[in-house]
Amino acid sequence: MAYNYVATAQKPTSVTHSLTAAFTGANDTNLLLAKSTRFEVHLLTPEGLQPQHDINLYGRIAIFEVFRAANEPQDWLFIVTQRFQFCVLAYDAATQQVVTKAHGSIRDSIGRSSEIVTSGNIDPEGRLIGMNLYEGYFKVIPIDNGKGILRDTFNIRLDELRVIDIKFLHGYNKPTICVLYEDYKAARHLKTYHILLKEKDFAEGPWSQSNVESGASLLIPVPAPTGGVLIVSNQTIVYHNGSTFHAIPMQSTVIQVYGAVDKDGSRFLLADQYGTLSVVALQHTGKEVSGVHLEVLGETNIASCLSYLDNGVVFIGSTFGDSQLIKLNADRDENGSYIEVLDTYVNVGPIIDFCVMDLDRQGQGQIVTCSGADKDGTLRVIRNGIGINEQASAELPGIKGMWSLRETFAAEHDKYLVQSYVSEIRILAIGDEDEMEEKEIPAFTNVKTLLCRNMYGDYWLQVTESEVRLISCTSFSLSSTWSPVSGSRITVAAANPTQVAVATSGGVLVYLEVENGQVFEKTKVKMEHEIACVDVSPLTSSDGGDGDVSMTGSTTHWDMAALRSSLCVVGLWTSFSVCVLQLPSLEKLTTESLGTDLLPRSVLCNTFEGNDYLLVGLGDGSLMNYELNVQQGTIGTRKRVSLGSQPLSLSTFRSKNMTHVFAACDRPTVIYSNNNKLLYSNINSKEVNVMCPFDSESFPECLALSSEEELTIGTVDDIQKLHIQTFHLNEWARRIAHDPDSHTLGVLTVSFTVDDTGEEVDQGFVRLFDDQTFEVLHSYRLDPFETPCSVVVCPFAGDSVNASYFVVGTAYIHEEEAEPHQGRILVFAVTGIHGERKLQLVTEKEVKGAVYCLNSFNGKVLAGVNSKAQLYKWSENTDNEKELVSECGHYGHTLVLYMESRGDFIVVGDLMKSISLLSYKQLDGTIEEIAKDLNSNWMSAVGIIDDDTYIGSETDFNLFTVQRNSGAASDEERGRLETVGEFHLGEFVNRFRYGSLVMQNSSSASQAPAIASGPTAMVDVGEPAPVVPAVQNQSMLFGTVSGMIGVILPITKDQYAFLLRVQQALTQVVKGVGGFSHKDWRTFENRRSVSEARNFIDGDLVESFLDLPKPQMMKVVDKLNSDGMLDGTDQFTVEDLTLRIEELAQLH
Repeated sequence: MAYNYVATAQKPTSVTHSLTAAFTGANDTNLLLAKSTRFEVHLLTPEGLQPQHDINLYGRIAIFEVFRAANEPQDWLFIVTQRFQFCVLAYDAATQQVVTKAHGSIRDSIGRSSEIVTSGNIDPEGRLIGMNLYEGYFKVIPIDNGKGILRDTFNIRLDELRVIDIKFLHGYNKPTICVLYEDYKAARHLKTYHILLKEKDFAEGPWSQSNVESGASLLIPVPAPTGGVLIVSNQTIVYHNGSTFHAIPMQSTVIQVYGAVDKDGSRFLLADQYGTLSVVALQHTGKEVSGVHLEVLGETNIASCLSYLDNGVVFIGSTFGDSQLIKLNADRDENGSYIEVLDTYVNVGPIIDFCVMDLDRQGQGQIVTCSGADKDGTLRVIRNGIGINEQASAELPGIKGMWSLRETFAAEHDKYLVQSYVSEIRILAIGDEDEMEEKEIPAFTNVKTLLCRNMYGDYWLQVTESEVRLISCTSFSLSSTWSPVSGSRITVAAANPTQVAVATSGGVLVYLEVENGQVFEKTKVKMEHEIACVDVSPLTSSDGGDGDVSMTGSTTHWDMAALRSSLCVVGLWTSFSVCVLQLPSLEKLTTESLGTDLLPRSVLCNTFEGNDYLLVGLGDGSLMNYELNVQQGTIGTRKRVSLGSQPLSLSTFRSKNMTHVFAACDRPTVIYSNNNKLLYSNINSKEVNVMCPFDSESFPECLALSSEEELTIGTVDDIQKLHIQTFHLNEWARRIAHDPDSHTLGVLTVSFTVDDTGEEVDQGFVRLFDDQTFEVLHSYRLDPFETPCSVVVCPFAGDSVNASYFVVGTAYIHEEEAEPHQGRILVFAVTGIHGERKLQLVTEKEVKGAVYCLNSFNGKVLAGVNSKAQLYKWSENTDNEKELVSECGHYGHTLVLYMESRGDFIVVGDLMKSISLLSYKQLDGTIEEIAKDLNSNWMSAVGIIDDDTYIGSETDFNLFTVQRNSGAASDEERGRLETVGEFHLGEFVNRFRYGSLVMQNSSSASQAPAIASGPTAMVDVGEPAPVVPAVQNQSMLFGTVSGMIGVILPITKDQYAFLLRVQQALTQVVKGVGGFSHKDWRTFENRRSVSEARNFIDGDLVESFLDLPKPQMMKVVDKLNSDGMLDGTDQFTVEDLTLRIEELAQLH
């Protein structure tokens, strides 16, 4: 049996709906955005759009609108999901929470769902909500005018079956709709109806219009007092109100969305399929429309929705490209456009295809996606971790320590970079020409240095093995010194702007203070063991601060309390423990055994989001973190995470006014906090031994990083989990494959142009990209009417040059053909080196159909050609001519859209026949079907989990797994793929790929993957057994139309049983927004069947535990402990469960 854990690595990014409303307050201007299964609330401020809430829904959003209930100062939000569940949401400003006002189902047991779900579903007077959900019916939800309560729903028979659009009209005493529909002759007409609530029926409306333009596709209701409607077609815009009629022509296009500019409906923005933004203005004479005017404003990304905010600022939401915040200016720019782009919001959807590259061969992949469509097509490079953008580098081997210094304590920028070596120091300074040059400061002694920093009062501190030196920043002279007793040396040191702690040989800890240019010894104490590390970093939680504010200057007014610490923390040899001591007395407050035989190599106190933490870096690359109570000097429950395999060195840096912690080791990592939860992002850089911040005028907001051989100065990316880099193609990227041997990517693209007749012309290309710079190296132009369909990197058995080739499958598309009858398989070699690499066509093979998919198969290539799975082998003659030769194939499919292989087994994803398993018989040279899924699933992607288990996604947004019964007794049972897992994902998956976005830690793989039903299983002293995947190297990524990227991790039966209990406990405590049920949401449902989710764990729900307030965490744990499944073991604590779920979250 197969068990899988499904979680989100990247949330949906495509914006399907946008609204401007007063949602969070009566005087607020909010932008509400729907993104597939989530919605966001933003607030318009003088500084721009500020995100307020990001809310997950148990449903795919189909309708997303606001209305103002009676006597309410704020707007309410009305949502309908694609499964026809609805809710009404309001915002409670007191609790700053979204609350549910109403919810329910408007699903009918009979009827065929409408092909088009229209917007504009709420009567302008707030009397009812009306929707065309089923063909031939109009769904009505009355609204109680006095209370804003939704009444019982009912259906009204609608004679018009083929509805194109429905909108409510303004200015009528009775709720009135306008219906744009198409008859059986493909002619389009308009009708209006009054809705009679008491009679639950339609009455004939005030007017109708037969035979509107055949391309009419959109209705725009005009507010009162003007009233009426704009009828938008491909070539005209018509204003009609039953008595007045005005029409204007426009260039042939398809207007997709609109947005009102003025409340009186004088102007509307229109966005078409090419990204052209226009404004249509109604010219008034009193209440009568006297004319219509249309003007093109400029070009944006292709819009799926748009919302006018204020003062000419417009939000352009997109499902095909990045969303944009634009400003409409009064005058045209040099390009003739009125549009100024203020901000861009990344959208990686739709992900048509992607590949996973591990360029550093460290077990961590980065995804390259074919994203967007048409002119907004892009390649997106998505990686987990934080990039260092190199500004300067030099070969400087042997750096043991490094510190940045400012000219004065209050200076805004760093001036000097001090480096310590085995027996000397070097000081680099920013020269007159903004170059780094070596400088001598006489008062600095040129010996191995343990610590340097700026001190309060314009002094520099230098700590060597023999003394503590205080140096004047202004005179460059030695101001004061302190030395340990004779025969003793300083081993480690730490300081803040006013305090210094040093450890001397023999385990003596000495506390010093700096005041008026002098260093004073205050206290000393002998510890029971030698001291390995020490820290006196100030903590700022009591002031609501974040991290060490003394790290930067830029002010002359200092809160002295923020420059001092009341605690000193030391890590000890021999006992492998850390001690928290009170300052200035050095009284011991807490001793904590690390529960391991590994030495603490670095300790650091820091405040994250107002919470104080003690971090301990160990010699094996592990990090311990504890919550720290500063007033009592006590520490909370230990949490351990493995960051690398070499000793950790911890230090702080600031980015975007937040303090983060840098863990230098063989896998350098940044530790930061989000939603009061510590997170870990690896630096996309090789080994870092030493780090210090270096914020100079020449190198602003940089870090200085030292490895064994090199010093690098660079800026750091935004501190976040995933980083997305965009390469604009201005054409549609359809398929992608990576060849690590030539360091290239093969990308299949289609460009769209409009000819003189207004017809779209498609042109296909095979393009070669460098896999690091993403520069286009070469392009191969396909034939007219030839569309690229598939690409794979494939080596061929018997190839004389033993190379890998890009194999490309195509189809010739002709309108008169239902399915393509002709295609080609093209084999390209990459020739040349560096920037001269090119595609060379080695051979081609004509086929009778579209080559929908290709797969590298044991030195041959498999092709899905229409309904056939065909195997081709490589052939070379004596003249070195190469060709593909058909070896064998398998018929019996509808369309072979997807293929994956393992060994001699071939997994086929059919258009509508689900998954089948084929086997290649090498001796016979044949392909035979050995098993198939008897269910009918319309497939969108397939993958192989293990030798006997296969995963599929289908067009109703579900995942399922099937398993072959190789040990069954009868041929019939062996020939059937049994469905063993079902799960509603709620996203349309286009591709599965093996890989991981996180570093695969080798130490984790050696730990037992089993998980006990109780909290007592241990792998280390005090450490619960980790929840790691059953087969780590089989983690799988998937990409979706909405831009969501997910991960699938195989888990064991015991892990599944435990996580299912956690999932059930969470659903009892945490209720879905809008009253939506998690169980119903994850239920597998398509055209043929409905069944509860099984053998899949909802990782997003499980990991939501980490974001819960402590009281709710405790309720979840109580539910878990009382579910009758503990088998007599000790009960779980919040800390137990938190640790286990954090381990899971670290895996993606």
